[in-house]
Amino acid sequence: MSVSSIVKRGMEAGSFIRKMFEEGQRLRAQYGADNVFDFSLGNPDLMPPPEFRKVLLEEAAREAPLIHCYMPNAGYPATREALAGHYREWLDLPFQAENIIMTSGAGGAMNVVLKSLLEPGQEVVVLAPYFVEYGYYISNHGGKMVVVGTDEEFQPRIGAIAEAIGPATRAVIINSPNNPTGAVYERPVLDALGALLAEKSKQTGNAIYLLSDEPYRELLFDGLKYASPLLSYERCICVTSNSKDLSLAGERIGHIAIHPRCPDAALLTAAMTFCNRTLGFVNANALMQRVVGRLQGVTVDTAPYQRRRDLLCKGLSELGFQFNCPKGAFYLFPKSPMADDVAFADFMKDYRVIVVPGSGFGGPGYFRISFAVPDDTIVRSLEFFGQAAKKLGMKA
Repeated sequence: MSVSSIVKRGMEAGSFIRKMFEEGQRLRAQYGADNVFDFSLGNPDLMPPPEFRKVLLEEAAREAPLIHCYMPNAGYPATREALAGHYREWLDLPFQAENIIMTSGAGGAMNVVLKSLLEPGQEVVVLAPYFVEYGYYISNHGGKMVVVGTDEEFQPRIGAIAEAIGPATRAVIINSPNNPTGAVYERPVLDALGALLAEKSKQTGNAIYLLSDEPYRELLFDGLKYASPLLSYERCICVTSNSKDLSLAGERIGHIAIHPRCPDAALLTAAMTFCNRTLGFVNANALMQRVVGRLQGVTVDTAPYQRRRDLLCKGLSELGFQFNCPKGAFYLFPKSPMADDVAFADFMKDYRVIVVPGSGFGGPGYFRISFAVPDDTIVRSLEFFGQAAKKLGMKA
C-alpha cells in the first residue's frame, strides 16, 4: 500500500463538509453561481475590521533587523505579553507572557496541546455534535476519542461525562459557541464541569485537562457575554484563533492560553513550545503575530451574523423546520425532516440547496446550515426550502 492505512481509512470516510462543498461546485457549474444556495462551509465572509487594514499596512512597511526571520518558538514576546494583558484585564487572572503560545491557527494549537498531553491509548472525551476534525487530531497523537452525547439543547450532560471518564481519560474537549449547533455554555454548567474534573482527577490519580476550543467566542448574539471556562477550572487550556473574530481564517493565526494557576503551567508551556517546533508549525506567521498583538479587543461586527440568523430562523420556522435558535457562531442545526439525514442532504440538492448532514458531526438526524453567506442568499433560498418542505408534506 502506498499510503498509511490510517490515512487511507480517513480519506475514505472523508468529510461531509468537503463532499457537499464539491457538490455545490458541480451544481454551480450546471446552474450558475446565483442559482445555487451553498450553506456547506463555515467560511467567515465579513471583511476584517478597518483597524486590521491600518495595522497591517503599518507592520508591512516596518523595517527592522530580523523582522521577517525566526522568533522564539512560542512566538514574539511582545505579542504574547499583549495577549496576556488582554486575558488579565478580561478575566482578572494573573496571566503572563509565559502562559501564551502563538500557533498556526486553532487547529495547529489543538494538535500541539494533544501531542504534549497524550500517551498512546489515552482517552479524550468529546461532546457530540462536535467539530469533525477532533477525531483525527486525537488519533494523530495516539489517543482514543470517547464520544458523549449532549441534551436536547446541545448542552453538556454532566452525569454522562462522569460515566465516560475512567483511568485512561486525559482530557475533555468543549467547544462553545459550538460548531455545528451554535449552542453556548454558560457559567453554571462550566462550574459543574470544572468541579467534576477536579473530583475525577483526585479519584483516578491522573490530571484531567479541560481543552476549550474557542474560535467563535466573540460571535455571540442577543447581548450574551462569553463565560470563560478559565474561571471554572485551573487545569484549563484554551485554544483559539483569529479566524472568526477578525475574519482572518486564511491567515492561520491563533494561540494557546494555559491557565496561570495550573499546577504544571511552566512544564506545559515548555512541552507545547517544543511540540510547536517538532510538529512542523515552528512559528506562527511573523507578520500576523505583530498585527494581532496590536488588535486585542478588536472584533468584527456581529450584527450581520445575528441578522442572518434571524432571517433564517424565521423563514425555516414558518416552513415547519424544528431547531434550537443558535446563541453564537454562525451555524443552525435543525432536525432533519427525513430519518436519514444523509439522504435529506442528498434530497436538498434537487432544490439546489447545499447543507451538511449531521452525521458528519456525530449528530445523526440533524443537518448543518452555515449562515456565513450574504443575506440575499438566505432570502432567495427560502423559496427552495419551501418547495422541499412541501414535497415532504411539511406545509400545506
